[in-house]
Amino acid sequence: MRIRIRHETTCRYLEPVKAAIQNLRLTPRNSDGQHVKSWRIDVDRDCRLIASEDAFGNVVHRFTADGPFDSITTTVEGEVTTFDTAGVASGAPERFPPTLYLRQTPLTAPTPAIADFARATTARENGTLASLHALLSAIHEKIALETDASAPATTAAAAFESGKGECQDLAHLFIASARAIGAPARYVSGYYLRDDNDYGVTGHAWAEAYVENLGWVGFDPANCVSPGERHIRLAIALDKLGAAPIRGAHAGGAGESVDVRVRATRTQTQSQSQSQAQ
Repeated sequence: MRIRIRHETTCRYLEPVKAAIQNLRLTPRNSDGQHVKSWRIDVDRDCRLIASEDAFGNVVHRFTADGPFDSITTTVEGEVTTFDTAGVASGAPERFPPTLYLRQTPLTAPTPAIADFARATTARENGTLASLHALLSAIHEKIALETDASAPATTAAAAFESGKGECQDLAHLFIASARAIGAPARYVSGYYLRDDNDYGVTGHAWAEAYVENLGWVGFDPANCVSPGERHIRLAIALDKLGAAPIRGAHAGGAGESVDVRVRATRTQTQSQSQSQAQ
């Protein structure tokens, strides 16, 4: 499947800022599950994008823009061909052994209640993969998906207690639950092709867990599926803070607001177009 992405992020300030710096994890890498056909990043201020890789192997672009200005917009556009790998995430750089992803963070720390939930959910399952699929279904059923239910850095514990959360909150809860039963797990940021091609979505997030003799496997508790052709993988980390598409800071200014608009649409390949024309 070929998917076209347009992702626009605008930061606005009530008072002009003197300067802004941003780190962008907005560039997907080629892997067994996706091939990047075209990709570009544009910033509507005079700046230079400096490309590098972070510790996890994610592509990072950094820039500094001098003010004064009262808004800054970053736009990403590109096309990616995706493949069904039955949820297995392979072919991308792996900088650390799986055991690193047992490390807890404030966003993914399992409370006693989460640990009890994870153990009870997986008690009758045979093997790690079956246990992880059981967690996927249980979290999807237990936590109501809402688009405005949480702050940007809601913890797994808060989502579990409230019974609601955004896609990143469900991912954090899955990670906490997987680690509680001894399975290394990590956060994934990316995009998801919805059936309605809705402009209102703001990207997507899911989790990956390590299964011995199989490797890293994706789990999307927001949709209760393993990632497939509709998912585009951007970045990985221990939690959302390490894989956030955009993180930055600014000097001066006040009253910052952020407007994010993402659209994912399916595009036709040349062979599809020729077949329809015949």
